[in-house]
Formats: sequence, C-alpha cells, structure tokens
Amino acid sequence: MRGILGLIILVLDILAIVDCAKSNMSTGKKVLWILLILLLPVVGLILYYLLGKKSAA
Repeated sequence: MRGILGLIILVLDILAIVDCAKSNMSTGKKVLWILLILLLPVVGLILYYLLGKKSAA
C-alpha cells in the first residue's frame, strides 16, 4: 500500500511541476514553486494547487 501511495504522490508532483513550468508566472515564482514541490512533496503539492494556481491565473 505504501508503494502505491508513493507512486501516486510522485505522479501528482510531476504533473504539478509540469503545470507550474507551463504557467504564465514569472521565472522566479516558477523556480520557488518547483523547489517547494520537490523539497516538500505532499505539502508543496497541496500549497501549489491551493495558492500557486490562483496567482498564475
């Protein structure tokens, strides 16, 4: 079960990073969000979708 959960988190992190890279945010914000997602996979993912996508829109 842990392996499946880890794989799901990995896929969601990759999707968030790709979404962030394609967004119209400034380069500095993109780098900060990607670092946050990489360093704190679950928390960074949640924060990106709650806060980061709003600022990109």
